[in-house]
Amino acid sequence: MKPLVSRRDSSDFTLSGEADGKRQFDWPVANHAENLLRGYLQSFLKRHDFARNLSERMCLDTGTDFFEWIDHLVLDPAEEIALRKVGFIENSSAEAPEGLRVYEHPLATFPFVLINSERQGSPSVALRVESVTDFRSSHRLSSEPRGTPLAGYRYLTVAVENRVELSAVERCAYRGFVPKELKEEDLEQIAWQRELWRIRPRPFSDEAEGFRKANELLAEILPLAGPDRTCHFFFEAERAYWESRNRTARFQKRRQDKLGLGWANHDHHTFRCSRGHFVDLISFLMKLGFQKRERYYAGAEAGWGAQILEQPVAGIVVFADVDLLPEETQVDFSSTRLSPTRQLGTVGLWVGLHGESFLEAGMHHLEARFDFALMDQQLRASGFNTMKPFSNFDFLRQEFTEGERWQVRPERAAKLVSAGLITSAQFNRFMSEGAIGSHLENLQRHGGFKGFNQTSVSAVIQATDPRKKQLPQEISA
Repeated sequence: MKPLVSRRDSSDFTLSGEADGKRQFDWPVANHAENLLRGYLQSFLKRHDFARNLSERMCLDTGTDFFEWIDHLVLDPAEEIALRKVGFIENSSAEAPEGLRVYEHPLATFPFVLINSERQGSPSVALRVESVTDFRSSHRLSSEPRGTPLAGYRYLTVAVENRVELSAVERCAYRGFVPKELKEEDLEQIAWQRELWRIRPRPFSDEAEGFRKANELLAEILPLAGPDRTCHFFFEAERAYWESRNRTARFQKRRQDKLGLGWANHDHHTFRCSRGHFVDLISFLMKLGFQKRERYYAGAEAGWGAQILEQPVAGIVVFADVDLLPEETQVDFSSTRLSPTRQLGTVGLWVGLHGESFLEAGMHHLEARFDFALMDQQLRASGFNTMKPFSNFDFLRQEFTEGERWQVRPERAAKLVSAGLITSAQFNRFMSEGAIGSHLENLQRHGGFKGFNQTSVSAVIQATDPRKKQLPQEISA
């Protein structure tokens, strides 16, 4: 099975067509672009003590790389030619203050670059955080943010040293650079909408009813908030629910919160779904403004498929897993409802034991960007085991933390036994031992690589099958 990864540089990148005319995503490795940006960052850090100290604390206290927290850099016009050569293009539609031009790399996971027509000299840097208020409090800053809480964009000047500025920005479903203000009545309405996602019902005896109720809530909120802001708050709630069910997640969130960062380093959110409701999940996400990206057909030996989706304004990526039969590998299972089967694969069994990720179970894992080796070392030193890495390329490294073991509700397991989908012995083991529920994923990307490795994902899906007991060699020492 051929891995769906590319090692080409962005200068020779093209999107090729599949047999059905759909886009085939073969993401480039843009090393020249990353080297250029990291060069700007090093120049900045040499001139800014606060940022340099923060960079060191990010490494030591959170296992993260300062580069991955950058929202945008501000450069002078002399750098435009170099940016264009490595694949950056001007985004003339992005809202920005007068005198600033916005550049982005459309094929990579790089920060924005702003060209300031009046600027000369070393770059300035803006960090992306979940809350500028939390960042301000954590670092005891006296400067006042510009922009209203929960508006599209808030901007906080952190420190100016040697004529270069470090700032922190908070985004809420907005890709521009103009601080936003909200009226008091709008703020109250947004706070109410945000709360509704936090308290939405999740356990349902009939999961079709759960999807129906979620769509009713969505229909109520969408006309008021729009898909982008609704998406932002929906996934904020999803991360909070997942975190409440995963001890490693709570440990890492506390570490990142000490620096006022939150989960702004999230890479993608993974949902496991039953065959019967996969179309319902994708339909819901599309209403939130998601666009379909890669679709994986892993083949007969793997028994699974995945649809990757991206919400470009909210900056959210979803990896949605489902069991697939060999004859379904040429079906668009994101829009064609799949029929029941007489056996369960890894994904279907997980859903059978714990429920839909969209409902009771919550996300299977959140993948965030770290300094891979450093994060692994720090987790193990703190008593959190990690599984064997399932991607170990120079442009993509990935590993799961050891799975959080959840109790299985007897009625769920009994339903599987009565349907002949698990054995009595498996029922007894799940009742006494529980079953692996969720993970935190340690990821590091280089060259701005946006993609995933199909072969490696197949390996880790098989390794996390609830019917298997994790073997010692599957957990790193």
